[in-house]
Amino acid sequence: MVRSRRKKSNNTDYLVDEVETVLRKTIKPGNRLTVGLSGGVDSVVLLDVLSIVSRRMLFELSAVHVNHGISPQSAAWSHFCCRQCYGYDIPVLVAYLKVEKTRGASLEAIARKKRYRVFSQLDGDYLVLAQHRDDQAETLLLQLLRGAGVRGLSAMPVMRKQADHASPSILRPLLNVPRAKIVTYARRHGLDWIHDESNDDRNFNRNFLRHELLPILHRRFPAYSKTLLRSSRHMAEAVLLLDELAEMDAKSCLNGGSIDVPTLRELNLPRARNLLRYMLHKHNIQLPATVKLDEILNQLHCAKKDTQLRVVIDNAEIRYFKDRMYILPVQKPPPRHFQQTWQGEPCMQLAELGGSLRFVSIQGRGLSAYKLKQKTVYIRVREGGEHFTPDCKRPRRSLKNLMQEAAVPPWQRCSLPLIFCGDKLAWVPGIGADCELQATSNEMGIVPEWLPENPGE
Repeated sequence: MVRSRRKKSNNTDYLVDEVETVLRKTIKPGNRLTVGLSGGVDSVVLLDVLSIVSRRMLFELSAVHVNHGISPQSAAWSHFCCRQCYGYDIPVLVAYLKVEKTRGASLEAIARKKRYRVFSQLDGDYLVLAQHRDDQAETLLLQLLRGAGVRGLSAMPVMRKQADHASPSILRPLLNVPRAKIVTYARRHGLDWIHDESNDDRNFNRNFLRHELLPILHRRFPAYSKTLLRSSRHMAEAVLLLDELAEMDAKSCLNGGSIDVPTLRELNLPRARNLLRYMLHKHNIQLPATVKLDEILNQLHCAKKDTQLRVVIDNAEIRYFKDRMYILPVQKPPPRHFQQTWQGEPCMQLAELGGSLRFVSIQGRGLSAYKLKQKTVYIRVREGGEHFTPDCKRPRRSLKNLMQEAAVPPWQRCSLPLIFCGDKLAWVPGIGADCELQATSNEMGIVPEWLPENPGE
């Protein structure tokens, strides 16, 4: 049930003061805050505290509840969270997900990834989460047992920006608060919350730590959560130093978003690892195990200029071409026999090819506007066997050879938009217009421009 009123207390609530202190360092009047509401005691207390602080600091407050659809109680939990928000007169968004187990990944990890995808799409300035000091300690121990590096052992920050800068920043104002004080607050104020039965399942590593190992640690080291928090903050400082070193190395290795492999080879192994981890982190890619990282570095060390390297990591892939290493989104092949008709519009969105084509009218440059009107103009992709004459002083050549000569990376060659005038190949990105269809100096020309969504591609 939703409590109808707050129990009165003569003492100023420690939690309210703690959260307000954290928020005043960041939040401004009029900011929009969304609390992540699971219905558990932590998020219910955070919702209650924020409802008080919002009146003092004059920010807008709403809530989001993610229904993962895993538990038979999922619908009841969603209804509970909605009733809680209605009781506070706070708007709530319920996001429904379908989470299924896949090979090689835990259900918990899949649910978390999908949940944060929802978080990244929210409107507003800040997403406020209820992680606390005990969560920090559990995360640190889990990362230690997984053999994580310094970045994995660093503390969850009180605030961090999400990968998409348009997404709300994540705020965790309870990180210095032990769970015991959160539960005490909930009981003192008569709050109701739900209990997720999966939190009792010791088959999950976090639950095993929480119910089996941490009580033993607490008996011997009562202040273990505070101590581990201090250690994780030391790790966070170390990450800052390692990132500064990586930025120094990147200045000599990076060129237009790709890495110069011969320069990378000059770094010793720890610095090369550090640079690669830094680059993957900057691309918001889950860091691989050290064994896989070393395998990538070894392949780059041995690669020759004609080597075609492709290694998939998380949602990205590492490619190698002509002494350059590229970090790209996983490439999806374009639809077979892709074709669209251009009807004179200034811009065409080509989602299947990952970008858009822009057409600019310029006197005496590009394709002859008159000749393009004589036949239907198509946008297609390479199928093999195409020939092209971009230079009127040179013979007709195969598109394959022209792309090789222009140093077009192999993974781009079958997904670039090619412009055909009738059956004749008229224009190729990065190479130019066919000789027979080029605009003369005294006629209007059409200059196409290919704008990929990921410029690094």
